[in-house]
This record gives sequence, structure tokens and C-alpha cells, in this order.
Amino acid sequence: MRKPAILMASILFVLSGCTAQKSVSTEPQTTSSQTESVIPVEPSDEETQKVEDAMRLLIGETEVPVTWENNASVEALKELSPVTIQMSMYGGFEQVGPIGQSIVRNDVQSETSYGDIVLYSGNQIVIFYGSNSWAYTRLGHVDLSQQEMREMLGSGDVAITLE
Repeated sequence: MRKPAILMASILFVLSGCTAQKSVSTEPQTTSSQTESVIPVEPSDEETQKVEDAMRLLIGETEVPVTWENNASVEALKELSPVTIQMSMYGGFEQVGPIGQSIVRNDVQSETSYGDIVLYSGNQIVIFYGSNSWAYTRLGHVDLSQQEMREMLGSGDVAITLE
């Protein structure tokens, strides 16, 4: 009886040493972010349409790059275009001009900075080359530096054209 008990204990001892061991690799491990490749995404038809439908802004004769908001006021301006608006300097930080009629608005108290394009009182467009705080409807942002904005807007009245 003693031999089978010793035999059984020996088998259990041997088997306990055969449990799975975690292997330690000296190879560098990669994370999923290191192995994933970036696949360029083609613009959707909707995004292409937005680019084609984008309204152009000219200050004087110079077209400037603008990122337009996606709202009803911008859509209303598109319906009015092409339109040229005579702007006037105001306060040493903005140019203001009447658009000729009232359009839909959603005024929100906000801080503006250089390059911001806003709708004021539903019937005036304002382009900032400085900053201000008031209730406006955001229309877009001219993608130029503050220096470029001051050079274009800070030396006298200008005309802008929306096309």
C-alpha cells in the first residue's frame, strides 16, 4: 500500500511542475498603435459638396480663407450672395456693414477675437481685427493672423463681397 501512495505522490509532484509557465520574451513587444497603419479617408460626397458650396469672402479685391459655421444664418447669406457690403471701421477693433435686410439669427453672448465674422442685430455683418464681447450670431472665422487682419481692416473703411 505504501508503494502506490509513493507512486501517486511522485506523479502529483511531477505533474505540479508541468503547469503552464509564462514565458519571458526578450523580443520587444509592440502595441496595437504601433502596428496599425493609417489609411487615408477620401472626403464623402457631403464633404465635397460643402467645399463646392462654400461661400467666398473678398476683402476689397483679396479673397481670404474662411471657415464658415454650419448654421441657418450662413445659409441665408448664401441665398443673398453675391452681395457687396460697404464696411465702416468701428471702435478700433472691427469693421461693420449692413447686409441690406434682416436674416435669421441666434445671438449668444460671446467673446470675439481677430478673424471672427459675426451677425449683429440680424442685419449687419461684423469682421473683427481685435476683440470684443457682445451678443452675436457666429458666421465664421477668417483664417489669417492678427497682423494680416489689422493690415486688411485697420486702416480705413473697406468693401467686402460674399460670393
